[in-house]
Amino acid sequence: MEKKQVSELIKAGVHFGHLTRKWNPNMSPYIYMERNGIHIINLYKTVAKLDEASNALKKIAASGRKILFVATKKQAKDIVSESSKKINMPYITERWPGGMLTNFVTIRKAVKKMSSIDRMKQDGTFNSLSKREKLQIGRSREKLEKNLGSISNMTRLPGAIFIVDILREKIAVKEAQKLNIPIFAMVDTNSDPRGIDYVIPANDDASKSISKILEHIGAAIQDGLDERNLTKEQDEVSVQETPAEETPAEETPAEETPAEETPAEETPAEEATTEKAPAEAKKKNKTKTKKDKK
Repeated sequence: MEKKQVSELIKAGVHFGHLTRKWNPNMSPYIYMERNGIHIINLYKTVAKLDEASNALKKIAASGRKILFVATKKQAKDIVSESSKKINMPYITERWPGGMLTNFVTIRKAVKKMSSIDRMKQDGTFNSLSKREKLQIGRSREKLEKNLGSISNMTRLPGAIFIVDILREKIAVKEAQKLNIPIFAMVDTNSDPRGIDYVIPANDDASKSISKILEHIGAAIQDGLDERNLTKEQDEVSVQETPAEETPAEETPAEETPAEETPAEETPAEEATTEKAPAEAKKKNKTKTKKDKK
């Protein structure tokens, strides 16, 4: 299985690093060799790290928390947005908005502003505005949609952040580190892996390489979401079944009532014996009176 994964990664060009003169020495544990002035990444380590990251992301998705995907470089934008939409996760593919994580309250206000403009259009209040006001509001709405449209459903801080190219997304890395949010990242040979919680050594420039890594990551997150849905369904079924199971226990007192009523049935027999006793006493008295007469 491992060899099959390695061959797939080779076809996608995941093993190609940067020029040797641009390398970061901290990436040396993940480098296999040098060829034609380019570092080659050890794909066996990539597979091991990819599996580790996939398992961790699966658990986060199963817990119900969101995973924020970040990739603003041209060759990664479309791939990240498509894969994020498939698994219904937030993503940033335009410029990283400063304070996206550290000043999340302000970002949420901007998202609410966008939703309030949408409500204005639905209510009809937008039509009552002047032409100039409509243009201004429309432009601000487009700007907000471009930068924050993908995170409109993110009501709280993400459970994890996945980054393509940590050199380009320095601000995102710093903000996540400050808030202790787990960082998953594709790290190339020119980057420093220190400070990244889950390092996936891979070529972060080729679109084929990015799509192959995201394919594995997306599948793991989908598995986590499926597990969560399964547990929810099981819980709902168990909640529906519990009243039906308890009904016999509630009916038991009604079944026991005949046993409780038995003393009431015996009372006539007791009354009969009590009635017989005075009758026998009367007979004895009559016999005595007869003897006395004689």
